Amino acid sequence: MIDDSFVFKIKSDFLRALGHPSRLRIIEHLKQGEKSVTQIGQKLDMEQSGLSKHLAILKQAGIVHARQEKVTVYYSIRDQDIYDVLIRISSILKKRMRESEQIFSQLEKEEANGLKLIKNLKEPK
Repeated sequence: MIDDSFVFKIKSDFLRALGHPSRLRIIEHLKQGEKSVTQIGQKLDMEQSGLSKHLAILKQAGIVHARQEKVTVYYSIRDQDIYDVLIRISSILKKRMRESEQIFSQLEKEEANGLKLIKNLKEPK
C-alpha cells in the first residue's frame, strides 16, 4: 500500500512547479504549440539561464516535454489537461476577487456613513 504522505509529496511537488509567474507564462505560451527555447525566450523576454531552469522544473514535474533536433531543444505541453487545472485556479481566484469586491463595497459604504456622521457632529447647532 502506498503511504499517503508520498502521494501528498507528489501533489505538492507538482503544484510547486506551477508556483512561479514565469513558469505560468511559459505554460500559457506553449498553448500555441511546440516552441524552441530561443522562441520562448524571445517572446517572453527571458534570459536563457533563467528560462532553462524554469523549463527543467516544468519538465521534471511532467508538465512539459522536451525534444532535441540537432542543437535546438523544443518544448511542448505534455498533457493538455494542465489548462483545465489553470482554468479551475482562475475560477477560484475570480470568486475570491468577487468576495473582496463585496467587502470593499461594504467598507466604502461604512466609510461614507462615518464621514457623514463626523460632518454632522462637527457642524454647529
